[in-house]
Amino acid sequence: MGFFDFLKSPDINQGVEACRNTAGAVLLDVRTVEEYREGHIPGSRNVPLQSIDRVSDLIPDRETPLYVYCRSGARSSQAVSLLQQMGYSKAKNIGGITAWKGKVER
Repeated sequence: MGFFDFLKSPDINQGVEACRNTAGAVLLDVRTVEEYREGHIPGSRNVPLQSIDRVSDLIPDRETPLYVYCRSGARSSQAVSLLQQMGYSKAKNIGGITAWKGKVER
């Protein structure tokens, strides 16, 4: 880990790969329902940031690895903080879909 690594943004492409290689992991899109419908990463689940408390209904196991993204990485960062406060110890911000190099679903 280099001295300036803290300045780097998360790499969504690496994050999605890590999610797909982690048993039981959930790829979580915290954008609005409308943004999600416009295009999302295949296999992701949509729980908008403003409704993040609903996650416990969808994913009751707080040990589930959560890989969280949004448009730019700002909302996903907020979501990870909130998820950690809710007891989800394996929540990780993987950045924004704008840097995604793969296909999107509509």
